Formats: sequence, C-alpha cells, structure tokens
Amino acid sequence: MAEELSSIDEAELEQRIGLIRERMRPLEQNLAALRAERDVLLTELRRRERGANRASRADLKAGMKEGKFPTVAELVAGSESGSLDDYVFNLKTGGEVRLGFPGARAQSLTFTDGVKAAQAADLAGAAELYEAGWELGSPGRPGVRVHFPGTRQERLVPAIEVFARPAG
Repeated sequence: MAEELSSIDEAELEQRIGLIRERMRPLEQNLAALRAERDVLLTELRRRERGANRASRADLKAGMKEGKFPTVAELVAGSESGSLDDYVFNLKTGGEVRLGFPGARAQSLTFTDGVKAAQAADLAGAAELYEAGWELGSPGRPGVRVHFPGTRQERLVPAIEVFARPAG
C-alpha cells in the first residue's frame, strides 16, 4: 500500500484525507455523546459513594460519642496483649489514621518517662510501658503520633481523640 500511495499526487491525498474525516465526523459525535452519558453515570456513582462515606463517618462518630469504641489511651490501659493491626484507628472527626510514622511497615506507639522515649510495636509492649508509668508521647510532647494512610502527612494528637475499633 505504501508503494501505491507514493504514486498518488498531493491533491489526491488531501482529497482522500478529507473524505475520511467526513466519514469520521458522525462517529466522533456519537463518541462524544456516549462519553457525556458515561460521565453523567460516573458522577452519580461518585455522589452515591460520597453519601455512603458521609453516612458511614456519621455512624462511626455516633459510636464514638456513645462510647462503643475505646480511645487509644483506654485501649493501652485495658490491654495486655494483641497487635495494633487488630484495630482500625480513627480521629474523633471520623477520619482513618495509622499509628506511628508515615512509611513505617508496622504501626507503633511512642511512650515517654519524661526524659527518654520508647516505641511499642504491639499492645503487650504498650501495656508494659504503661504499667511502668510511661505516658503516651515523647518528652515534652504528650499525645499519639498518627498519619493518614497512603500519605506522608502526620500529626500529634491527644490520646483521647484517637479511637480504636476492631478491624474486620
């Protein structure tokens, strides 16, 4: 076909391109209409997902207010063993967080005796430090270090503002 096209003059090539563009025009219009229909449906899906997410967060926040879920401080004070990964942690606003440093493979809690800091990788280690009189936080900075899943954004929040609910 390349040899066949090389023998055609420029005017003929321009004419063929014009004819093909004319044949494509209705298809492109149909495609644009289909894309518009698809976008309307995708917008509706996103609206429903936002509504479901909003309702889920409202239920979660109501459960926190009712005392269904312990705070991290209550969890540490009342636990002697278990993994931090057995729980999903949420701020009092309902947003999900992970404990410890962003990018860490495992969640952790930081404790201080006022001078030194120590990391607890599970509830047994946290209970041990808590029983020894250590507090959640680092020297001069009480609280729980949290980060938002999938981000490098981290915060230090009071332990009574982070709630734990069983994973699953």
